[in-house]
Amino acid sequence: MKVLAALSGGVDSAVAAARAVEAGHDVVGVHMALSKSRAQHRTGSRGCCSIEDASDAQRAAAHIGIPYYVWDLSDDFEDLVVADFLAEYQAGRTPNPCVRCNEHIKFAALADRGAALGFDAVATGHYAQLLPGTTDVPELHRAVDRFKDQSYVLAVMGRDRLTRSLFPLGDVASKDEVRAEAERRGLRVSAKPDSYDICFVADGDTSGFLRQRIGSRPGAILDTAGNEIGQHDGAYAYTIGQRRGLGLTIPALDGRPRYVLEIDTADNTVTVGPKEALAVKAIRGRDIVWLADDDAGDGDVTIQVRAHGRDIPATLTRDGDILDVSLGEELRGIAPGQSLVVYRGTRVLGQATIESSTRCEA
Repeated sequence: MKVLAALSGGVDSAVAAARAVEAGHDVVGVHMALSKSRAQHRTGSRGCCSIEDASDAQRAAAHIGIPYYVWDLSDDFEDLVVADFLAEYQAGRTPNPCVRCNEHIKFAALADRGAALGFDAVATGHYAQLLPGTTDVPELHRAVDRFKDQSYVLAVMGRDRLTRSLFPLGDVASKDEVRAEAERRGLRVSAKPDSYDICFVADGDTSGFLRQRIGSRPGAILDTAGNEIGQHDGAYAYTIGQRRGLGLTIPALDGRPRYVLEIDTADNTVTVGPKEALAVKAIRGRDIVWLADDDAGDGDVTIQVRAHGRDIPATLTRDGDILDVSLGEELRGIAPGQSLVVYRGTRVLGQATIESSTRCEA
């Protein structure tokens, strides 16, 4: 196959590209320039699309022996990922930019442009598996390394792109194995730190990034009785379940910590309360992306609501573009805007964006 290998400049994508070549594919490497700041520098494990990352990707391609190109997708990234991130926070929701990036950039802009250029598939360093199923479309499964598994952020890619994707690292037992392989292959990125947090917030200060882009919008922090107990600079900087950095001026009568329970962007208020009030028993999702046409999701399934969250037993009902989920055990800190991914065993059945949740009775 003619394969387009996405080279981020990290160890995972470099080893994935090398494995694709070793498998006999005709591979071309491409680095996606997503940042508007070409002078941006990496700070340890933070940041992406830096000068260092582009240089590391180029060196990896040269060492592997494949052609290398840089595609400027910064306009797409700004319009489809960063703008969505800002809009969701302004609406009081909690987005996952990695999900949007996989949906709009890595498996839309990259894969679709690659297909237009005659490439059969895109290879990435994601930790997930594509396994044969009962239909012509492969099944998306968790990676063998459950700790590094990234199937949660890939669930939004859609059935069509499953047939045009390769995940060469899905069968590795651990990240240490990937680093050891990179070292054996002579790839200089073998010891490069993993990136984490939000890639376009290089310093890790999400609140500061939002404040810079959106501006200060002071408002009241309320308790569950509606009493004002503090002030905020912008409700957008808070998320459901948040405990730290609330800026409260009046302590709780029982001395216990308080958590964000509700964000009302219309009134520009943030309501806080006890941890127990965060517990939910049901979730409603919208914008369903269903990967398993041969499995309706009936019977026992599990769901995951965070990138590295645990499996929660659940039953679900699909009605058009609405997914209603009844939880087998309570969850806390569920925020609108998060991705909800449905699994049967290790297989990804589908994904939806959380719209609302039903809290447990006190």
